[in-house]
Amino acid sequence: MMSLVKKSISLISSLSVFLSFTQARAQTYNFASSSGLSTTADVAGYTEKLKSLQPEGLAQQIIAQVLAWLGVAFLGLIIYGGVVWMTAQGNDQKVEKAKDIIIAAISGLVVVSLAYAISFFVINYFTTGSL
Repeated sequence: MMSLVKKSISLISSLSVFLSFTQARAQTYNFASSSGLSTTADVAGYTEKLKSLQPEGLAQQIIAQVLAWLGVAFLGLIIYGGVVWMTAQGNDQKVEKAKDIIIAAISGLVVVSLAYAISFFVINYFTTGSL
């Protein structure tokens, strides 16, 4: 029994040393710099820091965040409308309220999708000069 415990401790300590070595080695290796990928991106003008400082990059980030929150709001309204409908218990006023909530949420999603499409085309037109 004692030899089994000693073997287990030896195995666990060996594995922990090996895993710590491989983790430390993986952290020091940077693929982008060692392969020349970051140098190529800098020469081509595709650095993320510069893209985020430009007005169109900032506008894209703001639009993406707003659309993400609107998607969360849409999901919440659909769930709320479904809960109201399921708990209506045959009450026609609650069913109509639930239908109105769901229809309003879907029409809002359509408006937001159209706004995204229009802003996407406008931003692409002004940043690249053509669609």
